[in-house]
Amino acid sequence: MENNKDINKIIGKNLLALRKDKKLTQVELAEMFNYSDKSISKWETGESLPSIEVLYELSKFYGTSLDSLTREDFQIEKPETKKARDKLLPAHLVITLLATSVVWLLATILFVSVKLTYSINYSIIFLWALPISCIVLLIFNAIWGKNYLMFVILSLLNWSLLTSIHLQVLIEMPHNIWPIYLLGIPLQIAIILWAILLQKPRTKQREKKPKKEKQPKTKDKNLTSSPQTNPQPTNTEPNQNETTTNSNNPTAN
Repeated sequence: MENNKDINKIIGKNLLALRKDKKLTQVELAEMFNYSDKSISKWETGESLPSIEVLYELSKFYGTSLDSLTREDFQIEKPETKKARDKLLPAHLVITLLATSVVWLLATILFVSVKLTYSINYSIIFLWALPISCIVLLIFNAIWGKNYLMFVILSLLNWSLLTSIHLQVLIEMPHNIWPIYLLGIPLQIAIILWAILLQKPRTKQREKKPKKEKQPKTKDKNLTSSPQTNPQPTNTEPNQNETTTNSNNPTAN
């Protein structure tokens, strides 16, 4: 229960910051999503949470992801910083590819030198270049990459390294050590679990969807308009009765 309360407060704090960044009041946001301002206030204070569908619509409205709403270290990214980061993406990609190409260049140089010196077709060098390239990619991805790419690179590193060891042993010694691939299964499971831990848990629907409440303004109008229309017939009826009694009363003449 305490974890649920903490998540509610984190989401509420992020929703409050996003609404203020949009320069909207609770009433204005409530009108956009057809909820009352009291519901918006409860969401932002962490007293309650909307349904997962409403949270998704809010994340789309604020231009962020649903996962980012659950992050305690969430920061609103300004358009200027986003544009600057987008401009750096091609440069980061080029640097990463250059570093990877150096690995394959060294592998080619080593292959040519062995071929010319010992007249041996040592093509397994290129197979070893694959796990080494994965290590290089891991380093650069840790600097400016994405978390989900770590899962792909680590999986590729796992199986390419086992394949390289297997073929290297086959070349050096006539022993088939195919059971080495069994080691890749627990390693792959560990990589999957690690990737899951990197992802922040998404909020689930913990309460029923709040009923849509009408705006208090419309209720006030209905309440104020009814007393104004009702007194009119009550005021006119006594006047009509007075005129009829006066006309029928003989003493009035």
